[in-house]
Amino acid sequence: MAIDNNNPLEQQNNPDRNGSTGEANNASTRRRKKPRRDGKGSNTKTNNPTATKSGKSSRSGGKDNKDSQALSTATDPNLVSGDAADDAAAVAEGGIKAVGNQRIIPFMKIEKPMALLSLFMVIASIIAIAVNGLNLGLDFTGGVSADVRYEQPVEQVAVVQALADSGFDDAVVQYLGTREELLVRLPPQSDNVDGLSAGLTQALALPGNTADISNVNIIGSQVGNEVYLNSVMALALALACMLGYVALRFQFKLSLGAVLSLFHDAVVTIGVFALFGFPFDLTVLAAILALIGYSLNDTIVVYDRIRENFRRVRGISPSQTVDLSLTETLRRTIMTISTVLLVVLAMLFLGGDGLYWFSVALFIGLLAGTYSSTYIASSIPLRMGLSRDDFIVKVKPEFEEEIVTFNDPKMFEQDNV
Repeated sequence: MAIDNNNPLEQQNNPDRNGSTGEANNASTRRRKKPRRDGKGSNTKTNNPTATKSGKSSRSGGKDNKDSQALSTATDPNLVSGDAADDAAAVAEGGIKAVGNQRIIPFMKIEKPMALLSLFMVIASIIAIAVNGLNLGLDFTGGVSADVRYEQPVEQVAVVQALADSGFDDAVVQYLGTREELLVRLPPQSDNVDGLSAGLTQALALPGNTADISNVNIIGSQVGNEVYLNSVMALALALACMLGYVALRFQFKLSLGAVLSLFHDAVVTIGVFALFGFPFDLTVLAAILALIGYSLNDTIVVYDRIRENFRRVRGISPSQTVDLSLTETLRRTIMTISTVLLVVLAMLFLGGDGLYWFSVALFIGLLAGTYSSTYIASSIPLRMGLSRDDFIVKVKPEFEEEIVTFNDPKMFEQDNV
């Protein structure tokens, strides 16, 4: 006799068939519960109840699911699921130790001592600039400039020594393309142009190598003061442009931290030159402007990662988000500063007198810039209340709800009585 599979009575009377059908249904159910491999589910298994927030992460896309898995390894598995678990993990002692498989370095743990160190360095630099002043070079104070051409290649040290033996102290000698053409700069001299040209020709003559002076210029102090003011204005304009760029690109709190870190780098570098009496000329100023660009580039990389982590990772405090961002960019920072320092050290020891003080300024500024990008540019926005809300675009609702109230006329009459 044929058995009707669609008849419920037949199914009740045939328990063996019911058992096989139930097992098949359970098997199909188990197969459907397996992790999918189409990007909508995770292939990893976790017993952490905080991996999903009340079932929301399981219904979201792959990105939210990855974030929940990252936090599942970071939070305490004994905590209950939901926002309370994330808040408890964020304020716990030591905070979240890892996101995913990556350890977090607690940079912000020593934020206050580093802030005091930065404040001390800035104050000491300002005092050194005010008390000692800058040892301004000929570009700012004026002096004598002469173009010299030798018959054979010559060393800068030999030319400086020959000028010092003839009474021309504090001379600056630079090559002009080749080792036969040089630019000689001297402090202001009392002689006129003709007498000065004759004296320089005699002083610059080396054994077996005669010198020909093609041009002698006397630069007055008026031009030097103008160059000094223009240099200060260029530095201030650069900082103002950086403030506007970071404010438009990221957020005003971050822009203020970036500009203060750049100001820290410039003041500390200038303060070291004022403290030890190093000569300060246009090449040193060019190094400081280059440092502003380098330090800003390093800061922008950190800021971009901070913004990404504020949007991507949830359930951790803003301080821990900054620590995570600094940890992720640490390797890139070390590689960048190492390669740049190699070039600076090569210029410092092999570049000659023309690049010596330029290299010294770069060396000091690179150390200060790497430090400030970590502890000044990142800690100041935290002190100003940087949070996840600063990076989330809030959509204005299309329709706003209005509360409508109806006044009862009878109640109005009773109130008047």
